[in-house]
Amino acid sequence: MPETNEAVAIVTAAGRGMGAACARELASRGYRVALMSTSEAATELATELGGLGLRGSVTEPKDLAALVDATVEKWGRIDAVVNNTGHPATGPILELSDDDWHAALDLVVLNVVRMARQVTPVMEQQGSGAIVNISTFSAYEPSADFPLSSALRAALGGFTKLFATRYAKAGIRMNNLLPGFIDSYPEQDQLVAEIPAGRFGKVEEVAKTAAFLLSGDAGYITGQNLRVDGGLTRSV
Repeated sequence: MPETNEAVAIVTAAGRGMGAACARELASRGYRVALMSTSEAATELATELGGLGLRGSVTEPKDLAALVDATVEKWGRIDAVVNNTGHPATGPILELSDDDWHAALDLVVLNVVRMARQVTPVMEQQGSGAIVNISTFSAYEPSADFPLSSALRAALGGFTKLFATRYAKAGIRMNNLLPGFIDSYPEQDQLVAEIPAGRFGKVEEVAKTAAFLLSGDAGYITGQNLRVDGGLTRSV
């Protein structure tokens, strides 16, 4: 099995937006990066960054397993994971179908559970590892505009706390990053008016925060939900 002394990171939904920004930021900090997206964009970015790229979906267990296996085969370790996804369906809460709810569960909760099953044994053997899940500001201040995301990413917060408690002594950390409105989303004046910072966040700001949570500088932070929202949420 090939081995490297450099840190190795997996990033899902890495073809564009926050995922691509996380991949670029981690590569700039010396990580070897293994990237996946549903299009060829992650493979193209991986080529640019000197990494590994696969085409696949976070909703497919076999694709997640293939990504982890290919990463370990290439570099012999996994130090960091960024679980990034797309957005679930939206609409009036009682008009969302059972299929919508099940698809969202796969997209924003089970993707993290399945990835954790794959990477935790690798990290346990190493004695260290860190996972960051890209969640949303509405996980703890629910928005009627994002009912599936609001409800199920609150569930993700519960899973994250349970995982973090179970694996802290193994040196494995898991945290959630809760972005507000970021410039990968179409900017609208009425939304900007709601944000105390007076602007949308930048994907690069999300990426730098994710990189911090994955780094040794955050070595005593686990099971937390860190908002990166320009002050959008009002709850404490």
